Amino acid sequence: MIVSIAWRNVWRSKIRSLVILFAMALGIFTGIFNGAFYNGMANQRINSAIATEASHLQVHNAGYLTDPSEKNFIANATALTQSILGLDSVQASSQRFIVQGMIQSPTTSTGVKVFGIQPQKEKAVTNIFEHITQGDYFETTKRNQVVIGQKLADKLKIKMRSKVVLTFADSSGYLSGASFRVSGIYQTSNTQYDGMNIFVRATDLCPLYGVDTLAAHEIAVLLKHPDAVPATLKQLKASYPDLDVQDWRALLPSVAILESSLDISMYIFMVIILLALAFGIVNTMLMAVLERTKELGMLMAIGMTRRRVFRMILSETVLLSLLGGIVGIAIGIVFTAITAQTGISIAAFSEGIGALGYDSTVYPYLRIKDVVLVVILVFFTGLLAAIYPAFKALKLKPAEAIRIDM
Repeated sequence: MIVSIAWRNVWRSKIRSLVILFAMALGIFTGIFNGAFYNGMANQRINSAIATEASHLQVHNAGYLTDPSEKNFIANATALTQSILGLDSVQASSQRFIVQGMIQSPTTSTGVKVFGIQPQKEKAVTNIFEHITQGDYFETTKRNQVVIGQKLADKLKIKMRSKVVLTFADSSGYLSGASFRVSGIYQTSNTQYDGMNIFVRATDLCPLYGVDTLAAHEIAVLLKHPDAVPATLKQLKASYPDLDVQDWRALLPSVAILESSLDISMYIFMVIILLALAFGIVNTMLMAVLERTKELGMLMAIGMTRRRVFRMILSETVLLSLLGGIVGIAIGIVFTAITAQTGISIAAFSEGIGALGYDSTVYPYLRIKDVVLVVILVFFTGLLAAIYPAFKALKLKPAEAIRIDM
């Protein structure tokens, strides 16, 4: 009965109730969509980092990550790669021989990270081949081919079929290098990555450095399911205690921060919005209480207990909050579902966000737990906002309230 009375009271002043409902719906929609947009950006960056840069896990010699010396390689990397591939949770693995060197074009030169790879195996653990915009990804058997990023190609002022010279220190410390021809140009969402990483065949790079092609500095491991990362990481560390096994979170801490900050950012943003809306709700309900001073005095005079008056004001506020919250959530879900299909272009900022590894198109993603969180926050916001107006109503003295001329 109290709830039904409270519902009728909400609509006694339709314009005022609609204004606060509109404000609630707009605020909740903004919070919901902002969270979905941020989730979409973060998921894109995380998925891109795993698929393009790090895979799920990597294996190195002890100390290589802190001091990436070319001499600190895994001698039996091929056998180790095959052994890791035999694990049930592993989908693919690929070894890489890595050197720091210089790439020189007819116009300029710059430092680069050279990955000596086995192209067919590398295709299974990274998606660089899917980002080839010109040429191909080692489709021919010609020697000394190189695949470079678009940003690096622009910097060197070269194009397809251009010749470049790679130089680096070999295993004896002497300067080594050779002429390579550009066979492919790739472009990912991370322009910084594109500007400093190039790929050649390990069969071309290893002899120049002076080691067997069985050697590698890094073994990239892609799992069948991302949830298997902790268990597989533990298993590999136990099986190869002399090696350094790390997951993508340890390898890319800046990207891992995004994953851990998703919930925190959502909480902070929604709390700020709901705090602002709470003041509007308090103001609206105070006005409603003051306008009904005489009415509330009469109700208490004829026998309505103060507890029921308190519950009635509380119910009105919660109903108003929940209604606005539900409308806002519904609009947010619908708008997110639409934009999740079409994407939202932020190409105007592509140069800046590209340097951070973000794509120019964002596909918002709304998690169920975010919706549940918003519903809970809206409910408690309504409860907290109702306390002060309800206490104001409790302080009314029936005899004095009835005499007030409204």
